[in-house]
Amino acid sequence: MTDSWAWEYDPDPGFVIGGIDNLAFVAKVEERADELVRAAAALYLDGAKYTGTSPRMQEEAVDASGMFVYQVVPRHQRVYIRQVTFLGQ
Repeated sequence: MTDSWAWEYDPDPGFVIGGIDNLAFVAKVEERADELVRAAAALYLDGAKYTGTSPRMQEEAVDASGMFVYQVVPRHQRVYIRQVTFLGQ
């Protein structure tokens, strides 16, 4: 894949965040995703050569307005955002 860490919506933004029209909430999700990428890059220094199992999917709260589910895949050097839930505020 690539030689640098990043995050992405999986399978695509339309599927994961489609229908959420609160741009401030989506921006908070994406800011937190940036932080998760930096943490994963520090934890898995050479992620492309990682041979262990990928961590399980995890949940992350975004204030009281919602949450998202993500998975770190070191071999891909990616944080995949799998589901975003906006509770409204």
